[in-house]
Amino acid sequence: MSAVLDAGTAAVGAASAAIPSPHKSFVAEAAPTVAPAAVASSSIAIVLLGTGMVGGALLKLLNTPAAARVRLVGAANSRRQQTAAASLVSRSLREQLNSQGDVRDNAALLAALDASGAAAKVIIDATANTALAARHAEWLARGYHVVTANKALAGGDLSGWRALQAATAKGARYGDSATVGAGLPVLSTLRRLRLCGDSLLTLEGVFSGSLSWLFNQYDGSKAFSALLREARQLGFTEPDPRSDLSGDDVARKLLIIARNAGFSLGVDEVVVESLVPEPLRAIDSEAFLARLEELDAPLAARYAEAASRGGVLRFLARLNQRGHARVGLAEVPATHPAARLYGTDNQFALTTTRYNAQPLVIQGPGAGPEITAQALLGDVLALG
Repeated sequence: MSAVLDAGTAAVGAASAAIPSPHKSFVAEAAPTVAPAAVASSSIAIVLLGTGMVGGALLKLLNTPAAARVRLVGAANSRRQQTAAASLVSRSLREQLNSQGDVRDNAALLAALDASGAAAKVIIDATANTALAARHAEWLARGYHVVTANKALAGGDLSGWRALQAATAKGARYGDSATVGAGLPVLSTLRRLRLCGDSLLTLEGVFSGSLSWLFNQYDGSKAFSALLREARQLGFTEPDPRSDLSGDDVARKLLIIARNAGFSLGVDEVVVESLVPEPLRAIDSEAFLARLEELDAPLAARYAEAASRGGVLRFLARLNQRGHARVGLAEVPATHPAARLYGTDNQFALTTTRYNAQPLVIQGPGAGPEITAQALLGDVLALG
């Protein structure tokens, strides 16, 4: 039996993890109530970049008792920003930024952090913007902590990863829990294992909530294109599903985990199988959505072949001990851990020097703005 760390919804500030066993189960105690006097002054000042689905969910969390030590001193979307205290406390801040606020200016946002007087000054990047991610190392070098769901730097070019490591060596901290598994305890577990002298040997898993849902549902009774349209309507995929189907997002997560495990992998060292046929890759989004049925025949053939052997299809990320990395569709037997996933579950199977006979499996919901926002808030609170 694999050791399984199954993460569900947990309160911010409290960790709850269960390792299934026929004999025992362990449940974390509830977080203690904090006396009002203890949180009268905010020790953490934050600027939020990105007020989309994840940023909007974080703004809601900032209005809960769990965030009592956190003070929002600036918020921005791609066009406007707000640093006025009276506006920042509004519960309609996200909506107001669509039509009100100053023109985007990072310097003004950083000035608000500097003027806060807080012990910890934090920039939260809740975007997927590559240009913003490129600033992370600079901000860290200047002494700001960075907490992010943005994978573009840590999962991008190796030079960016190395710049990030050099910047964090100067003392500022990089909160990246939300970059992999929507906050499932993957990176924290890996770092703890390495701290104890353990080493990652191999990694395998399902790292995409959208692709997990699609192939958990795909049993040959319904066309893949129909499932894809349903997933898009439910918000499980990006508006242009090629962002999910390309495999690039999964590759970035694989790179982040591998690099944290000590593998110096470049982007070009990950073999990525895209599910998007070549003729559909360069057309515009509207044209692609009109031609989704072209995905059906190739996938139906692969499903029938797998089913004839009692297997199923799963979109897997794999890393072996030699640093060979691959992302793509794979046939797995019905007994495989990835064959027993539910909904948008992610799964990470880590074989290490000590978890060698059977892997350590971390599993749970790997998509959703609320749990991703919770991961961001957890990293922020860890700074205080």
